[in-house]
Amino acid sequence: MDIRPARTVAELQAAEGLFDGPARLDWSERFLTAPGHLMLIAYVDEIPAGMVSGVEMSHPDKGTEMCLYELSVDEGYRRRGIGRALTEALATEAKARGCYGMWVGVDTDNEAALATYAAAGSRDEGVFAMRGWPLSG
Repeated sequence: MDIRPARTVAELQAAEGLFDGPARLDWSERFLTAPGHLMLIAYVDEIPAGMVSGVEMSHPDKGTEMCLYELSVDEGYRRRGIGRALTEALATEAKARGCYGMWVGVDTDNEAALATYAAAGSRDEGVFAMRGWPLSG
């Protein structure tokens, strides 16, 4: 397995089977050019097997932390440590970028994700409620 940062739209499009939907050209370009955005792709024999995306978030009184935005491993490559390796690689990159911490929101019944994050060294920081505002019609 080789984990590399995505740097081109073509890399994102080649990995779009790991996303919830197709990688749109305009959104892919925006993601790649936005400061603080990062996508790492795990390759097995040059086939995209998994991905993790992160977004740096800064605040004047806290500094910068990394939000693990999304983690996905292709069904055929699950239970091989790819999700853990991607999570650890993102944490390593976050530390190298000067982030003071990393966090992820995860459903409390998502046992696979909870196990992956625990294996990668996360700690349970308590239950919280998440609220959203749908802004598109």
